[in-house]
Amino acid sequence: MTLLEALQLIGYSLGAMLPLWMGYLLFKQRLGVVTIQKLLLGLGICMVGWHAGNLVITLRSLLGMEAARWDLLLRSANTIAVISITVCYSLLLHVHIHLWASSQSRELTRIERIRIYLSYIPCLFLVLVVPRIWTGSYHPMIAKLSDFVLPFALWIIYSLAVVSITELLVAQRASSISEKRILRTLAFSFIAIAVLILASLGLGLGQGTIAGQYLQTFANLGSLLPSALLAYYIYRYRYLELIIKESLIVATFAAVVLAVYVYGIRRIGDWANARYGLRAGVVEAILILALTLLAAPLRGWLERKFRALFERETALYRDVVAGISAQAGQYRQLPELLAAIETQTANALSLGRVRIFVRSDEEANAATQIGDSDLLNILEAAETDHIRVIDDEALRRLDYNIAYVLSREDRNSGLLLIEAPPNALTPDVRAVLEVLAGQIAIAIEDCRLVEENVRLERKVAEGERLAALGQMAATVAHEVKNPLSAIKSIAQVMSEDEQLKAQHARDLNLIVGETDRLSKSVTQLLSFASRQPPAAMPCRSDELITNVIDLFRAEAAERQIDLRSSLEARIELDGVQTGAVRAALSNLVLNALQATPVGGRVIVSCVTQDHSIVFAVSDTGPGISPAVQAKIWEPFFTTRQRGTGLGLAIVRKRMEEAGGAARIVSQNGGGARFELRLAVSEARR
Repeated sequence: MTLLEALQLIGYSLGAMLPLWMGYLLFKQRLGVVTIQKLLLGLGICMVGWHAGNLVITLRSLLGMEAARWDLLLRSANTIAVISITVCYSLLLHVHIHLWASSQSRELTRIERIRIYLSYIPCLFLVLVVPRIWTGSYHPMIAKLSDFVLPFALWIIYSLAVVSITELLVAQRASSISEKRILRTLAFSFIAIAVLILASLGLGLGQGTIAGQYLQTFANLGSLLPSALLAYYIYRYRYLELIIKESLIVATFAAVVLAVYVYGIRRIGDWANARYGLRAGVVEAILILALTLLAAPLRGWLERKFRALFERETALYRDVVAGISAQAGQYRQLPELLAAIETQTANALSLGRVRIFVRSDEEANAATQIGDSDLLNILEAAETDHIRVIDDEALRRLDYNIAYVLSREDRNSGLLLIEAPPNALTPDVRAVLEVLAGQIAIAIEDCRLVEENVRLERKVAEGERLAALGQMAATVAHEVKNPLSAIKSIAQVMSEDEQLKAQHARDLNLIVGETDRLSKSVTQLLSFASRQPPAAMPCRSDELITNVIDLFRAEAAERQIDLRSSLEARIELDGVQTGAVRAALSNLVLNALQATPVGGRVIVSCVTQDHSIVFAVSDTGPGISPAVQAKIWEPFFTTRQRGTGLGLAIVRKRMEEAGGAARIVSQNGGGARFELRLAVSEARR
C-alpha cells in the first residue's frame, strides 16, 4: 500500500464515518426540528455519500477487484458520490444564508429566499450527468464526466468564496472571541480548499503525475470541511458533546493505529526481512505487541487533546463562576457589583442580555423601573410555587427567555433574567446559570451586609458628631439665654419710661425684636441638643394638620400666600409621633412660607400608603437645586443670611426618633415637596 492509497483509505473512511455518526446522533435525539438543523443533517448525509462513494472506489483499487465484475457497485458508488457532492455545495450556501440571517436575529428576506432557490440550479444538471455514468463502459468518475469538471469546479469555487465571505461577516458580528476565531478559521480553510480545487480541477496542475494525484486527493478530502462545520455547530450549541467527543477520540485513535501499522509495522517487517533475513511475520507480531502496550497511553493523550478542544467552554464556565465569586469584594456598592456581573456573564456565555433584578423594601412598595412590578409578581409567584427556574409566558412578555431565582437559605432576593437565542440556552449553559444564580445571591447578601455595616458605622460616627454638636449647642444656649432675657427685660422696662421712649423708641424696639430672634435661635439649639424627643397628647392626623395650619394662617395671610390642607387620612398618633410630626410640620410650613412668593400656594396633606401614613408639605416656590438637596439635612447648613441651619436637621432628627423618615421630592424651578413617613399599625387605621 502506497502513501497515497493509505491517505485515501484513511481520509475517505473518516470522511464517511464522522458525519454518519453525527447525523445518527442528531436523528436519534430528534434535534433536526429547526430549519438550520435539518440542513445540517442533510449536509452530513451528503458528506457520507461523497466519501463513501470515493471509499468504495479506493477499496476496489486496493483489493485488486476487477472493474467488469463489480461494474454495478462502482457505477452506484459514482452516482451517489456525484449526487452528494452536487447537493452538498447547494446545501452549504443554504446553511450560510440562514447563518447570516440568524446573526442579525431576523427572518429570511425575499431576496435571500430567491438566492436559496437559485443555489440549487446546479442540481438540475444531474439529469444529464447521472445517465452518462450508466452508459458505455465503466471509467473513473473524472474521466467519465470530463466535460462537466471545469464548470463544476468554478461553481465550487464560487460557493466557497460566498461561504468564506459570509463566515467573515458573521465573525465581525459575533460577540464571543472564541466564536470569532472559529468562524475566521473556517473561512480561511474554505478559501484554502477553493485554491486546491482551482489548482487540481480548474487548472489541471500536475495532471498525470504523482503530485497531481496527491493534489486531487487533497481536493477531494477538502470536502471534509462541511463535516467540520457540522461539528462546529454541534459544539457551538452544545449538542451531545460528550458522545461526539468520545466518537472523535475513537475514530482518531483508529486512524493513528492504522497509519502506524501500514507505514510502521509493515514497512519495518519488510525491511528486516530484506536486510537481515528475519521472518517478517515474527517482526510484525513483536511490533504489534509493542503497539498494544502503547495503545492505552496513546488513547489517553488523544483524549486530553480533545478535552482541551471541546471542553474549553466548560473551563470558561468555571472561570465565570470563580470570577464572580472573587469579584464580590471588589465593589463598594451593590449596583456596581451587579452591573459587572451582568456584563461579564453576557460576554462569557454569549447571551443577548443579562439583568439582575434585586428585590428591596423600596421596590416592594413601588416599582422604580418599567416592568419591575411585573418581575416582582413573577418572583412572588415563584416563591408560592417553590420553583427556582422560571420559563413561562409572563416572562416572555417582558422579552426574557428564562429566569433563575436568586435564593440563599430559603430567602429569595431577586431574579437572574436572561435574554438569548434558544440555541444558546443549552443544558450546559442552563446548569452554569443555575449555579451562577446561587453565587449571585450569596454575593448580594454579602454586599448588603457590608453596606449595612458601613451604614451603621457612619450612623454611629454621625451620632457621635451630632452629640458633640448638641453638647456644644446646649452649652452656648444656656450661656446666652439668661443674658438675652436680661437684655430684653431691661429694654422693656426702659420703653415704659415716656422720656426714654420718646428719644429711643426705635432702638428699644430693635433690641426687643433682635432678642426675640436670638431667643428663637437658642430654642432651636436646645431642641437640637435635646436627647429626649418631645411628647404631646395623642392626636389624630387630620386634627394635627388643622392645628398647625391655624398656627401659621395669620403669617400666610400677611404674606398673601394660599395655605390649605388636603386630609385623606385620619390616623390616631401616639404622643411621641404627635410631638415629632408637629415639630417637623411647623418647621416645614415656616420654610415653605418663607420660600413661596406672593400669590403662591402651600399645601399640607396626609395620605396612607400600604402600612404607613405620609405627611407632605408642598409649595410653589423656586424649588431646591440637586446640589443643595444633598446638604440640606446637615446641621448648621443654611442658604439664608440669618438662619441657623437647624430647622431641617431637627425635622429629620425628630422623625427618626419617632421611628419615621423624612425626605425631599423636588424639581428645580417647580416647587419643593417634603414628605414625612410614619409606620402605623392596622389597629390605629
